[in-house]
Amino acid sequence: MRLLFLLIGFFATCSFLGGCPAWSSPRMAAQDSPEGNSESGLGLLPQGIAIGDVSSRRAFLWVRTNGAAVVRVEWAPLSVGEQASTAVTASRTALLKTGAETDYTLTVPLEGLTPSTRYWYHVLVGPAESTVRQLPETPTAMGEFITPPDQRTSAAVSFAWSGDLGSGGRCRRGADGYPIFDVIPRYHPDFFLFLGDTIYGDHVCPSPPNEPGADFKATTLDDYRLRHRYQRGAASLQRFLAGTPVYVVWDDHEVRNNFAGPYDEQMRAGRQALREYWPIASPLEDLHRLYRTVRYGADLELFILDVRQYRNRNVDQDSASKTMLGRAQLAWLLNGLQTSTATWKVIATPVPLSIPKGGDSSVPGNDGWAGGLDGTGFERERQVIVDTILGRKIKNVVFLSGDVHWAQANAYDPNQDGVVDFHEYIAGPLSAPSGRFAPTQTVLHPTELFYETGYHNFGLVRATKEDFHVSVVDEAGQERVSHRIVAQ
Repeated sequence: MRLLFLLIGFFATCSFLGGCPAWSSPRMAAQDSPEGNSESGLGLLPQGIAIGDVSSRRAFLWVRTNGAAVVRVEWAPLSVGEQASTAVTASRTALLKTGAETDYTLTVPLEGLTPSTRYWYHVLVGPAESTVRQLPETPTAMGEFITPPDQRTSAAVSFAWSGDLGSGGRCRRGADGYPIFDVIPRYHPDFFLFLGDTIYGDHVCPSPPNEPGADFKATTLDDYRLRHRYQRGAASLQRFLAGTPVYVVWDDHEVRNNFAGPYDEQMRAGRQALREYWPIASPLEDLHRLYRTVRYGADLELFILDVRQYRNRNVDQDSASKTMLGRAQLAWLLNGLQTSTATWKVIATPVPLSIPKGGDSSVPGNDGWAGGLDGTGFERERQVIVDTILGRKIKNVVFLSGDVHWAQANAYDPNQDGVVDFHEYIAGPLSAPSGRFAPTQTVLHPTELFYETGYHNFGLVRATKEDFHVSVVDEAGQERVSHRIVAQ
């Protein structure tokens, strides 16, 4: 009987959404509306749901309830869910309570998963004092995700990346808010890499023309939470996060422009809000850690860098002791690159390698890896990474970045032997004013493969054992530029 209720709820959800996508791609559906409709259980999860940091053995489900509540999550392989009673076969969490201390958010680990397997999950939400028997029969939200293959299995992978959402007054417009999030799923990415500036807490979004709710600069924890909730009010973003696994890291505007974590009094509040509003896997021994790896089969290992939390002040003169990554993260990256067995080693750095990003009077000094005439920047540490790639002859290294609000690709030959040693691709913004072009620094001897500005965009990667194809897609769904690398 319980399975019958769940199936009825599923098909009702598909009807509400206008029909479910094909079974061959991830499909998820939240039974709540962005406007918080309270009828038929709608509005219990007013910011929707999200699946993130999916590995071959584990995934993380994010929810936020509308006030204090009890949550239970059930999950199982899809074939089991179709053939047997969920009361017998499903894995379940204990009853989990949401409270004001985390702004009613939860990130729930789904453990014990099997590689290359499609799973269904159900989210049951009840009043704060509910017992198991008092939980509703029909799930409040339900969906699916697929675990990546294990690292022995070669498999093609497709993913999108971008950053920079809602800056310069270009914030939510209408109920959908950010139309680009309805475009990305057309390419059926296995996951989305959100490369920072998920909010612009230090920018004001006036209303009109934007939706009301973000016409202030965030300085406190409650302010940052409000700005994250504002972003999640966009119906297109809710739909996107319900259907595409996400891996998220921050850049500067989750706190304020060009901040250096150890020296910024607002960093703790911005970091807490980020952790509350995104499903991020951090080790129990270091719950603030944001840098991590994603392994997708035999052919892709993604190294996601945190370029904010451990950096020295931008204004400090560059030297052997100046760091953007911090000692532990740098050692982790260098060791990971040298020991990785993946065909493609992809380094996700929110700030680009070779575009000088000068500061201003409030935060002086270069903010990215590249230095300037004032002697600032982080080139010495960048060179340590480059020297490791060259000295260890690490092949098929690709950097992905964002931040500058235009699309660009560079092929680098730092030792000038006529052979490209690694590539960099830059994408974004998702929704923000276009950046003003700055000449690429020449220290690493780049060859510019393409450069375009003037439109919202995301990058799209299709990687196999044989090649790595990158294209930049605008918010109308048009591929504007592309480039292909053959594996060495």
